Amino acid sequence: MSTAAPDDGGAPRGVRTVPDAPADTTRVVLIRHGEATCNVEGVVGGRGGCTGLSATGRRQAKALAARLVKTGELSGAGAFYSSVLARAIETGGIAARGIGDGTAPVEDCALCELHPGEADGLTWDEFRARYGEPDFDADPEAVVAPGGESWSSFVARASGAVARVAAAHRGRLVVIVCHAGVIESTLLAFLPVAAGRGRLGLPTEHTSLTEWEKGEGGWRLVRYNDAAHLRALDC
Repeated sequence: MSTAAPDDGGAPRGVRTVPDAPADTTRVVLIRHGEATCNVEGVVGGRGGCTGLSATGRRQAKALAARLVKTGELSGAGAFYSSVLARAIETGGIAARGIGDGTAPVEDCALCELHPGEADGLTWDEFRARYGEPDFDADPEAVVAPGGESWSSFVARASGAVARVAAAHRGRLVVIVCHAGVIESTLLAFLPVAAGRGRLGLPTEHTSLTEWEKGEGGWRLVRYNDAAHLRALDC
């Protein structure tokens, strides 16, 4: 039986630009949380500083949930995770009715945004007064604050956590509610990005979906920043 995709003209799999995915491929969908109160109020949003979603963030999460229920695109999820930060947990709780069997996500601290250490809960003005203006592009090894992470250590930790979760659920659809930085970390780690490349500066929207496939040949990016459900909120 041919393994050619329906619209590829019958070309051999080895020369097709977009080959079909093997049956045992693992799918990982990363969802950025909705807008958070700490985002709006200018607070460093670690585990102490994050107080959950803003009103806009809840509307975004509800729009995502409505989309997922309507399309059923994540109904087959075999595993559902979130970071331990309130904005991710709340987003996951709202969207859960359209993901897998509707149960709340498993919380995992390794899926968090960059750990801010002693800066957690400070306003950004207070942060600058204490720690100045760290520049991750100039020095990716510098920690953000005492007890916190550097950009390099964060990318390794976050991308490694996504890879670990994928390996634990091989051949299944895995959904993870996380953060823009976590999504960027996977792009830096899983794509053939030049060594030493700094931050990508990607415009990852709140509650957008980014999807990876993991097979024998490695990681393949299927979609990035899919936020079609937010269009209705702009009307």
